[in-house]
Amino acid sequence: MSTLLRTTLASLAVLAVSACASTSPTILKNGQQGLNIDCSGQAMSWDKCDEQARLECPAGYQTVATQGVPRRTGEIGLADADLGNYQTRSLVVVCK
Repeated sequence: MSTLLRTTLASLAVLAVSACASTSPTILKNGQQGLNIDCSGQAMSWDKCDEQARLECPAGYQTVATQGVPRRTGEIGLADADLGNYQTRSLVVVCK
């Protein structure tokens, strides 16, 4: 295998593992502006959703809704690990 191909494959693997949550603005039923944070996929976790919410709302935030795989608590290691299954995670927050 050539060095260029090996480097390209390694770079793609790093990008896949270090994926970022995506954020989009949303309007809630009560008219309030909120943020929909999507952190779906194997390389993501609920912690990534929370991390993105803290970045978007430095003064704090209130969780309005969650959708997708349930949060797991009290486990050591990969808290959201369900290897082999695509996981959907979405967090809706309102910044304070």
